[in-house]
Amino acid sequence: MLAKYDQVQICQDERIILADITLEINEGQFIYILGEVGCGKTSLMKTLYGELPIASGEATVLGNDMNNMRPRKLPKLRRQLGIVFQDFQLLRDRTVDENLDFVLRATGWKKKIDRERRIIEVLEQVGLPDKTRHMPYELSGGEQQRVCIARALLNSPKLLLADEPTANLDVENGRRVMELLNEIRKQGTAVVMTTHNEQWTHEFPGIIWRCKEGKINIE
Repeated sequence: MLAKYDQVQICQDERIILADITLEINEGQFIYILGEVGCGKTSLMKTLYGELPIASGEATVLGNDMNNMRPRKLPKLRRQLGIVFQDFQLLRDRTVDENLDFVLRATGWKKKIDRERRIIEVLEQVGLPDKTRHMPYELSGGEQQRVCIARALLNSPKLLLADEPTANLDVENGRRVMELLNEIRKQGTAVVMTTHNEQWTHEFPGIIWRCKEGKINIE
């Protein structure tokens, strides 16, 4: 089991966002977090990587007790996760391989030859082996998002978190990203994804966590 929540409550500014959350994440699962704007989807996602603390209940993520997670331990947890953001968050003044190399160096990869090999591996995995020297502004939105997924895969995470990864993409590029995430899931990595697009749940079936009225229903 990669993560488990038991009677968890999530608050922001002393306001209860979600309550009585009981759920788990296992290897190879594809989990959608659905719900209207402001229902708590992103707040729930943030608790998984320690951006937002647990208010009450019991929560573990990759063996870490999230109730007692100290700030100095968060970088180690996040190195074990893959995180894909809606707005890409690529370094605009660096090439694709420099963006990826920055992450590898920051997470303890010392040898340049090992970093170069890993960059080639993840770019091949996302179908962009010829884009290493491109700047982010030279790529389409879909290509930038695939670079973000490559970045998330650098440290071979067991759990990949994707916050609205297709929201800024057209349908064709969105589907390519979904196909890629589904392939990653087939290789054993659990994928947890927030989205407003319920069509994806039909094309790429998975478990649905639906946020509504301060609760989560599992479908």
